[in-house]
Amino acid sequence: MSVQVDGMKQPLTPFGTPVNGSMNALSEQAARLLDFSQKLDINLLDSVVCCMYTGEGPQQRLAQEVLTTLKEHPEAWTRVDTILEFSKNQQTKYYALQILENVIKTRWRVLPRNQCEGIKKYIVGLIIKTSSDPESIDRERVYLNKLNMILVQILKREWPKNWPSFISDIVGASKTNESLCQNNMIILKLLSEEVFDFSSGQMTQAKAKHLKDTMCNEFSHIFQLCQFVMENSQNALLVHATLETLLRFLNWIPLGYIFETKLISTLIYKFLNVPLFRNVTLKCLTEISGVNASHYDEMFVLLFTQTMAQLEQMLPPTTVIKEAYSNGQDDEQKFIQNLSLFLCTYLKEHGALIEKRADLLEVLHAALHYLLLISEVEEVEIFKICLEYWNALASDLYREIPYGLGTGAPLYVGGEPARRSPGSPQSARRLLYGPVLTKLRYIMIGRMAKPEEVIVVENEQGEVVREFMKDTDAIQLYKNMRETLVYLTHLDYLDTERIMTEKLHFQVNGTEWSWKNLNTLCWAIGSISGAMHEEDEKRFLVTVIKDLLGLCEQKRGKDNKAIIASNIMYVVGQYPRFLRAHWKFLKTVVNKLFEFMHETHEGVQDMACDTFIKIAQKCRRHFVQVQVGEAVPFIEEILANMSSIIYDLQPQQVHTFCEAVGYMISAQADQAQQERLVERYMLLPNQVWDDIIKQASKNVDVLKDPDAVRQLGNILKTNVRACKALGHPYVTQLGRIYLDMLNVYKVMSENISAAVALNGEGVTKQPLIRSMRTVKKETLKLIAGWVSRTTDPKMVLENFIPPLLDAVLLDYQRCTVPAAREPEVLSAMSMIVHRLEGFITCEIPKIFDAVFECTLSMINKDFEEFPEHRTNFFLLLQAVVTHCFPALLSIPPAQFKLVLDSIIWAFKHTMRNVADVGLQILYQLLQNIGQEEVASQSFYQTYYTDIMQHLFSVVTDTSHTAGLSMQASILAYMFSIVEANKVTVPLNPTMQANGITNVVYVQDFVANLLKTAFSHLSDAQVKITVQGFFNLNQDIQAFKEHLRDFLVQIREYTGEDDSDLFLEEREAALRQAEEEKRKIRMLVPGILNPHEIPEEMQD
Repeated sequence: MSVQVDGMKQPLTPFGTPVNGSMNALSEQAARLLDFSQKLDINLLDSVVCCMYTGEGPQQRLAQEVLTTLKEHPEAWTRVDTILEFSKNQQTKYYALQILENVIKTRWRVLPRNQCEGIKKYIVGLIIKTSSDPESIDRERVYLNKLNMILVQILKREWPKNWPSFISDIVGASKTNESLCQNNMIILKLLSEEVFDFSSGQMTQAKAKHLKDTMCNEFSHIFQLCQFVMENSQNALLVHATLETLLRFLNWIPLGYIFETKLISTLIYKFLNVPLFRNVTLKCLTEISGVNASHYDEMFVLLFTQTMAQLEQMLPPTTVIKEAYSNGQDDEQKFIQNLSLFLCTYLKEHGALIEKRADLLEVLHAALHYLLLISEVEEVEIFKICLEYWNALASDLYREIPYGLGTGAPLYVGGEPARRSPGSPQSARRLLYGPVLTKLRYIMIGRMAKPEEVIVVENEQGEVVREFMKDTDAIQLYKNMRETLVYLTHLDYLDTERIMTEKLHFQVNGTEWSWKNLNTLCWAIGSISGAMHEEDEKRFLVTVIKDLLGLCEQKRGKDNKAIIASNIMYVVGQYPRFLRAHWKFLKTVVNKLFEFMHETHEGVQDMACDTFIKIAQKCRRHFVQVQVGEAVPFIEEILANMSSIIYDLQPQQVHTFCEAVGYMISAQADQAQQERLVERYMLLPNQVWDDIIKQASKNVDVLKDPDAVRQLGNILKTNVRACKALGHPYVTQLGRIYLDMLNVYKVMSENISAAVALNGEGVTKQPLIRSMRTVKKETLKLIAGWVSRTTDPKMVLENFIPPLLDAVLLDYQRCTVPAAREPEVLSAMSMIVHRLEGFITCEIPKIFDAVFECTLSMINKDFEEFPEHRTNFFLLLQAVVTHCFPALLSIPPAQFKLVLDSIIWAFKHTMRNVADVGLQILYQLLQNIGQEEVASQSFYQTYYTDIMQHLFSVVTDTSHTAGLSMQASILAYMFSIVEANKVTVPLNPTMQANGITNVVYVQDFVANLLKTAFSHLSDAQVKITVQGFFNLNQDIQAFKEHLRDFLVQIREYTGEDDSDLFLEEREAALRQAEEEKRKIRMLVPGILNPHEIPEEMQD
């Protein structure tokens, strides 16, 4: 593509040479740009930049290299003024500003003072020149934004110390020219964001505090300017910029500026009803509403009543907001979203204030009316905003009279009240919100989200499997809606029941019939399980199921029947309490599920199996007891008819079915009975297994037959699921197939190795080889699964471990193709170590001999290859360090060094899960070594400073900030053991020959380490940093803050982004909040899905 440049008639080809000219010519011209002894050729630079943006292939790459090299040159910034003055190309100017920004962020501290002043004046001059004229503001928007950002970067380093008059300068200049004022507002907004919103981790804490204090102290000048503009200016763009800037200030300015001035009334009466300003004004009012200051209650009341009065003129209460939104322009849609935020924020913070005053109830109901209308808008983000408020309101009203207090019933998670009450207890507040809550119930039930997400994926063995999604946005939405609906049910269960019954009636008579409406309604019905008294629940459920069965009878067509059937299954599966109390009904349901297992309509068999396993888990005891009117327990019937029940199911569905039956058998308390049931239960798979093993014993090539191998894989999968459900009692079945299974494992390994030797590594992708690997993987999975559930570790050690180690370890070590080694070997071993703990210590040398070095050689070339082996290897190492530490003390020194090197290798990973495990292992290792009086001293002497050095290399590496907490804990521990004289030998005998203590030696060592790595740090900075490491080593939080301040200081010079320094805090805060919420929720009957309730609280 050619580019016309001002004043040149012919098109300009990249670098001023013909496109087919030699690359050598390009390189020569590039070299001219990088020669700082020559005058800069602006036209040449422009053409290189053009080539970078519009060229292709090798030329573009070369242009990029040249520009990057030029940008990184320490003298590059001296050319910025020439480029900005003479270049004709906007992109070149932008590039020059990037060079300048780089210098300010990374080298400002080392530039001579006069150059800093020069740059400062130059940037201010450019900004004034570019922004004094409305046309150039518009034309050079991107360029001007970059200039503004650069000025803010300078301010963060200069103001207030070297530029005390900045605020009065900018305010003074603003009064001379409206378009200059408009841009200055943007600068003040950026400064506010940098200091108050983004300062954490980008400045040291002391500096951030200083800037915040300065800005608050000088705010009166800025506020007067904003006020002056809002009262006097007729320039719409300037007013808008001022409101946007004010919005950023509202979360930190002293409250007097908000509540003791005319600000609120100006916003409401002057700007709220002007279309151009209404969105930003509403955001300002929302920000003010979020303030918590009870001494300004009267102002909050005025804000609310005045805003609502304006709103009713702008958006009449009769408006159907759902339609207005779907037909609205972008700006109007934003207004609805901002309105939802305003109402929710205000009512959450100050709703209690409004509801106490009789004269304000009408306004309150008007606000709630708007919120109900907005809750109907078909935009999920807006609905989530409303939902958060509705959830808070409903839970708040519930907590006034929690379940049990108003009814005299015990508070119980399973929701089993002692007696019925005539209805939900009412308080004055509940009555006040009653009519609103009824409308809200209609909205919640009509919009209920989908309870679970199932996706179909292909696994590594090429098999198509179903996976349940755990944490998607849709599932989070369901959980929040479900919780809100449970509270709403507690507040008035008769109303919830009435609405659901009415909506079901509309399905039956056809007025609201559709698949979507039926699904939504049934998800809502399923979501309130446990929220009613048992008698009420029973009455309600019988009605629901009758209606749904009637609907199924009346509808024609397989599709309709299948949808209704799956909804019946879903609802029934959600009410295990009802099923446990009504055996006949439970039996009918299960028999119906068995019928559905033969129905080939898409999705019905899956739904039947999913429901069956849910019921089996929650009602397991009922299937192994003899019920009234029955001759034998129902499990006997199921086992007798098993082959015909599963006849039409796919393998994956059979596995689910088998797991479900396993849960039932696990509930049989009589051991002899249970063993008899297990034998019958495994009869079918065992017959096929025995048959294949028998043939293989005559001719081992049977184990190369694709069908036989596939069958073995499926049988093992069935066993894995049976083991998962039965737990330890599975031992009788495991004992029956164990040795044969290990022999099959060995044969499969030999087959795979032979195939690879013959046809190369590519053969591992072939279906037969993949099936063979499935057999191996499932074998390992089965053994690890059973070991994790066993109750008798000693028996495992004596009977199961020796043959396992012989079969599996040798095979792993001998395997010539690393890619064919099963990573599950490592995970099985780490499970065995976790479960058997000290019992297995004697076998650790043998395990290490087989897996350690050969796995290490697979993963020590880089940080990416063999991710599963990598993760599992370190999990095994972690298990050994935690449970079998004595074994590590007895291995030869060379091997111990290898272990320590691999731990260091782990925490240097960029894969976060591996790095985290590496740090945990190191911490555990240090704690364990600390307990060993003799071994610890030689360990410290050999490895202490090494470990310290490696730790600092990851602490100061930007890709490892997520591990900051653990890094801080380990460093604090290492400094504290030296300070407490736990290290009694000199760490470096040669350097400490003249009696230097370990504390002094470590201080010098760390100071040198830091000074060498970060030469720009002053001696004073290094000294105070090292001193802090010792002073704060007993207070991990303070130690971590100190470490973080140090990281900010080193990054200021190296110019790296430090926004991720708080990543861990943010994650931890979210986890803690979730846990707190869960504890509170546990106390509300029905809040936990029946399938989340722990087993021991079930019956």
